[in-house]
Amino acid sequence: MGAADRSRRRVNLSDPAEHKQTSGETFEVHNPTTGELVGTAASASAEDCTAAIEAAALAFQSWESSPLSLRRDILLKASDILASDEYKAKVLEVVNEETSALPETVIFNHTAPVNELRNFAGAISQLKGETFPSNLPGGRVFVQRRAMGVILSIAPWNAPIGLTLRATALPIVCGNTVVLKTSEISPRTQAIIAEIFQKAGLPKGVLNVVTVSKEDSPARVAQIIAHPAVRKINFTGSDAVGRRIAAEAAKFLKPCVFELGGKSPVVILEDADIPRAARAITSSAVFHSGQICMSTERVIIQRTAAEALFKELISLIEQIKAGDPLNDPGVAIGAVFTESSAENVISMIKEAVQSGAKALVGDLTRRGAIVQPHIVTDVRPGMRLWERESFGPVVAVVVVDSVDDAVAAANASEYSLAAGLWTKDVNTAFDVASRIRAGFTNINGPTVHTEWMNSHRGLGGSTGYGHFSVEQWTDSRALVLHPAKEPPYAVTGKLDRAI
Repeated sequence: MGAADRSRRRVNLSDPAEHKQTSGETFEVHNPTTGELVGTAASASAEDCTAAIEAAALAFQSWESSPLSLRRDILLKASDILASDEYKAKVLEVVNEETSALPETVIFNHTAPVNELRNFAGAISQLKGETFPSNLPGGRVFVQRRAMGVILSIAPWNAPIGLTLRATALPIVCGNTVVLKTSEISPRTQAIIAEIFQKAGLPKGVLNVVTVSKEDSPARVAQIIAHPAVRKINFTGSDAVGRRIAAEAAKFLKPCVFELGGKSPVVILEDADIPRAARAITSSAVFHSGQICMSTERVIIQRTAAEALFKELISLIEQIKAGDPLNDPGVAIGAVFTESSAENVISMIKEAVQSGAKALVGDLTRRGAIVQPHIVTDVRPGMRLWERESFGPVVAVVVVDSVDDAVAAANASEYSLAAGLWTKDVNTAFDVASRIRAGFTNINGPTVHTEWMNSHRGLGGSTGYGHFSVEQWTDSRALVLHPAKEPPYAVTGKLDRAI
């Protein structure tokens, strides 16, 4: 398909109330590698966002009490639709056009999301309460798990199918309705989710999609958060944006679930399987050009094993080239998502080198949004390459003497999303892993990994807080049935006795 055909592809405000976009404003979407215009999207106005919220609030009145079996069946049907050859081809094509994602990312944008929907469908088994005797003789307490209301979900571009489903499907199966704000990078990809749910029979108003330009997003997000019908917010993205969203939500004391940045450390002890560890590190450092929240960014190695690790890492990463993989078979990874992101990655590396770090692999340059993989050693706290998420194909390696030094280095970060530990000793593994402050620590495995319905989570700071679970998208409410026999009440009980 030619550029002219792709440039006419358009995403409009998609809400099941069939509201028509009012502003007429649009924004362009470009391929990160080639810069080619691949689509335009409507930029929602304030009126559009209000209409989406109102549609969600109206739908909540009936969706909250919908049968659990109906919710389950809709998600299972959506899974079957997504699993079809038609949608697999569609997803991979559109994701590549908008984000330069390679076919290898199919696990995040098709394979895993198909199973994710099935797991979320099974979550209805968790939507149950409990009952127990009241502390009033003859009374009874009934605790119910109830939907919250309208949820604002803001999902990112780097795994647009899987992360959009997580942001929307779990709240929906819990009985909530959703206003989804897509990323301005991948609006057409994320709109596929609404299309699939519509085909699966999701009632109108349960999922409402708004696409907003980068320039208009701060105002539109603040507006949606302020609306009284919106009960909770979830956001996956940078900690800088997360802090701004948290500040807006705090004005109204509205709770949030944040999965923000990562700076995943990997601790390698002297008895580790070095070749295997090097392969896992390389994979998690450069997969999707390092643009995954779980990407390996820091490697901490005991001195006695350092020489062997450097040899393996250098050998592996020198073989990986960045470029346009669809047109060059010798290229393994694509561009990062914008030229400004590429410039930020290179600036972080240059700053570290100027402060005494050494680049063992990489040329400290970029070509547009294309950044070659880098290994940088002698990085230390205080350097931006140590302190901040790079979101690029770069790994910082530091050498330490003891296990205690390794743990201290791993924990010297504001991030807490994921980590890795390599050792052949099981007892040591559990002892050391328990000392690493991370929501998810992988023992003898890559940091880019998650588990169904028990995914990684932040422990505060720049990684955020909360978790995508049934508990997060429901309220626990108690109903107290008081005893049939009236007890003496305060104040009036005394009056009764006086009479």
